[in-house]
Amino acid sequence: MRIAIFLTALALRSATAQSQGTAGLITGKEIFEAGCAGCHGGDGKGAPQSTIGFETPDTFPDFTNCSQTTPEDNLAWKSVIRDGGPSRGFSQIMPSFSGALTPAQIEAVVAYVRGFCKGRGWPRGELNLPRAIATEKAFPEDEVVITTTLNANGAPGVTSEIIHEQRFGTRNQIEISAPVDFQRPAPGRWYGGLDQLGIGLKRVLLASDNSILSAQGEVILPTGNPAHGLGTGVTTFETFAAFGQLFPHYTFLQIQGGADLPVDTSRAPQSVFFRSAFGKSFAQNGGLGRLWSPMIEWLGTRDLGTGAKNDWDVMPEFQVTISKRQHVRFGAGLRIPATNTTGRQKQVMFYLLWDWQDGKLLEGWK
Repeated sequence: MRIAIFLTALALRSATAQSQGTAGLITGKEIFEAGCAGCHGGDGKGAPQSTIGFETPDTFPDFTNCSQTTPEDNLAWKSVIRDGGPSRGFSQIMPSFSGALTPAQIEAVVAYVRGFCKGRGWPRGELNLPRAIATEKAFPEDEVVITTTLNANGAPGVTSEIIHEQRFGTRNQIEISAPVDFQRPAPGRWYGGLDQLGIGLKRVLLASDNSILSAQGEVILPTGNPAHGLGTGVTTFETFAAFGQLFPHYTFLQIQGGADLPVDTSRAPQSVFFRSAFGKSFAQNGGLGRLWSPMIEWLGTRDLGTGAKNDWDVMPEFQVTISKRQHVRFGAGLRIPATNTTGRQKQVMFYLLWDWQDGKLLEGWK
């Protein structure tokens, strides 16, 4: 996690800050200058090595570098300051400041440090809302997600999709998706293999303190075998817009709408889709610990052919952070057809998410 380096260095200054007393420190600037500036410099770029008194790591942060201060939300910063490094799977050298700083002081210093980023256009970490299973997020991410879908009734079938998302620049993300399907069209006969590979580009169009809007274009390649029920065998262009809104008390809404446009409509129909997710997050340990996010999705699809009907599904689900660092998360839900139910199956869906920019997969668990 990008804030870990800052907090480790802050710990090295904690003795000075506590010996001076913190009760009279009110503003973030005062707190930073008393306990942080000796290492990080008054401008946030880092004090000279000769004045620090210890060897700094090669990755010692520059707080004016927006890529280091914008991706995380305030809860992540406050959690490690209040409860110490081990609370989020970081070094023991980072002590708890719960006895030295009040909640208001912690909020003040976090806001001050994040203010060193003067660049415009960086979406704030609070807009990286919990991931819904079907509704695409608007926030640009650095994640690997493995989603598995099991048919709960009807013909057996299993699909696992691996998605790699990588952020670049201020507002951009590239996405590569590789689904692998296993279908049993008849008893004793299974077909399996790669379905249609997708390559997409996301761009954030608008971002405020509480809302974000993005657009994405994707090319879905005909890498599957349609004779075995693996893909359509047609190159398809997918385009959509994604919107996220954060409400008070960690309640949120996500909306996605778009279209799938195959190049050969005689083999696969064009279609439009609408997806939405509404949920609320609950954090343990006084609001800064493990995060639980129950949600419900409302999902619609319609082919653009004559006589086509709207297919609507509802999906209750949840997401939970499973590593201390909260960079590994699990989600699960049940997708239930709500209209045109004949021939459409209930599906159990679950995923494992790894935010790889926040640390290695096996880091941050204890």
